[in-house]
Amino acid sequence: MTVRFTPPFPDPHPAKSSLLRRFLRGWNSWIHVMFEKSYTMKMGEIHLPAQTFYIANELPLVRRILETEAGQFPKHRFLQDMLDPLIGNSLFSANGKDWADQRAMVNPAFGHTALKTVFPLMADAVDDIVRRMSALDHGQPVAIDPLMTHVAADIIFRTLFSVTLDQAGSAEIFDAFEAYQKHSQRGETLKLYRLPQLGYRRKARRDAARIHAVFAPVVADRYAATHDRGERGNDIVQSLIDARHPETGAPFTQAQVMEQVSTIFLAGHETAASSMTWALYLLARDPALQDAIRDEMRAAAGNAPLAHEHLRGLGVTRNVFRETLRLYPPVSFLVRAVSCPVQMRDKDLKAGAVLVVSPWLVQRNRDNFPEPHGFDPDRFDDPAQAAPCKHAYLPFGKGPRVCVGAGFAQQEALLTIAGIVRRFDLAAIPGDVPEPVSRLTLRAGNGVRLRLHARD
Repeated sequence: MTVRFTPPFPDPHPAKSSLLRRFLRGWNSWIHVMFEKSYTMKMGEIHLPAQTFYIANELPLVRRILETEAGQFPKHRFLQDMLDPLIGNSLFSANGKDWADQRAMVNPAFGHTALKTVFPLMADAVDDIVRRMSALDHGQPVAIDPLMTHVAADIIFRTLFSVTLDQAGSAEIFDAFEAYQKHSQRGETLKLYRLPQLGYRRKARRDAARIHAVFAPVVADRYAATHDRGERGNDIVQSLIDARHPETGAPFTQAQVMEQVSTIFLAGHETAASSMTWALYLLARDPALQDAIRDEMRAAAGNAPLAHEHLRGLGVTRNVFRETLRLYPPVSFLVRAVSCPVQMRDKDLKAGAVLVVSPWLVQRNRDNFPEPHGFDPDRFDDPAQAAPCKHAYLPFGKGPRVCVGAGFAQQEALLTIAGIVRRFDLAAIPGDVPEPVSRLTLRAGNGVRLRLHARD
């Protein structure tokens, strides 16, 4: 097997960091703490002043934690604390019966994310972003991150609220969420080392308020329209307003609707924006692959706009996105709690310990994938790699807490990537290499900038 090229990732350190070096290296990005053995170990442990972390990389352990015994390993308070200012006690952060009750209430809302139903909304949003990109100055490098944030957030806005997101709103979300990730991570890092949080928690709440301000007026108006004026829409927010508790029959309060909307918005736009940004960067380094995507688009749709039935013919585009998610999983660490004492391999885990499954490590383990740091979309058509592509591939998680929006994310990525490649030649800028940075999500810490050349 020959990979097309090896895209950027932090060089692993030769040995485990000392406490001080771990603090300094993890201040901006958790993947920068990883050392060589991290990528091959079956199970590791990290002892910090306030918390012990166990990292499970062996596939039988991963399956046990996420699938067969998932109930014993709920989401840990560590992640909830990081996300609380943004999403509160919502479906993403809840555990146990509370999670099951919320899931039952929220399930009808996902009917509005049926892939054929949302296809026209996605297609219109992609057309809008392509028009916006066409109007840019192509003589200058183009910042890709905010553009992908806009199209992903716009798609979610259209699905949630039946309205489009303006450029000012998407810019505010991009800037505020970048600040939120930085401030939230630094506050939690200080907390793990039993150090004062230096106001980072307060800053994170301020950043979350900026994000909420973009869509809070829409939620408030729709909530009042339903309860005060009897007006009804046909979208996700209406389903959330109509939801009733499976036992008590109580509806969500307006504040609870905001929490669920915030969760859907976060999960639906930020992870998609991250992965589509990386996919365009990878394609910019491989003109032949761009041509292959254009060829399959012509075979599927000719010169006509893509229709829903054309997506099945976009095998190259789909594999590029899959490989992007393998190399740059938007959520690089899945954090779980040890609910009662348990033994894993030779380690005795105490209740309250943090148990981590890392898609970043599992998907870059050479025991799972040959040449794991290399970019090779064809691996998903390789029969020899069918097993790891099924069992060691977890960008959307596994088990009962698997991302319910996985199909949604893949469809919007296919449409967006194909739509942009059809309209533009993408080129990487020599010497301008994005650096993966892992906080709540995996982004390029220094941004992704590309050259665009409009095609006829």
